[in-house]
Amino acid sequence: MRLRNALAISVTAAAALTGTSGAATADESEPRGRHGHASFSAANQPVCGDRVGADFPVDTRIHGGPAEYRPGGGPQLWYVDLHNTTAHTCRNIHPVVVLVDRDRTLKDSQAKLEFFDAVGGGGRARPVPFERTDADEHVGVFDDGFPGFVIGAGETVTVKVRLGFTADTRPNEVTLNAAVVQRRGEDGEWVGESGGYRFGIAPEAPVQLAGPPELADTGFRFSSGLAAAVLAGGGVLVAGARRLRRR
Repeated sequence: MRLRNALAISVTAAAALTGTSGAATADESEPRGRHGHASFSAANQPVCGDRVGADFPVDTRIHGGPAEYRPGGGPQLWYVDLHNTTAHTCRNIHPVVVLVDRDRTLKDSQAKLEFFDAVGGGGRARPVPFERTDADEHVGVFDDGFPGFVIGAGETVTVKVRLGFTADTRPNEVTLNAAVVQRRGEDGEWVGESGGYRFGIAPEAPVQLAGPPELADTGFRFSSGLAAAVLAGGGVLVAGARRLRRR
């Protein structure tokens, strides 16, 4: 999984946030407690954590997702925890999701992802479009005009996410990672990275036809079942990639 490479070459992710950079100066009010979010100008926005530290300031964890998705099925819920390990508030925080599929057959349009812009899962559901990179990775930015999450010192923000795949998606295995970027005007700082979330994309389960009825003491008993083919789950962001910290 070449997450750093994906972020470095994703021009689309850069354009997505650069196009909304004007929103970063529209509201300089204080966030509404732990559950609020607000925009700050680059001049007034402090760097999240220690710029020279060896570790990322935002611990990032994906949890709650299923091990398998069905093409054309309903979207499945999972969550991204963003924990601020520093003694300072981190503002304008944007997760960035990177998908890598085993067979390299997945199309950007087949993955349907959205996130909720209020902490804990409320608020507005915002779409996360994907763009494919030259390395066959699919990159999606939590943006859609959203000014970013605010994480208080030592606090954890949980972002609710829904993911599904269109009916024409082929069976596959996918690894999903999340990076976290702090937008700073027309630039960005890489401040967090998750471990991999692996899952399968399985075909619809074929239905076995019922066999002939069997005579039993209490009447007729029909033998039927279901067989499933299970795949074991075994701009701002990029224009500023040259400035992203390397561990």
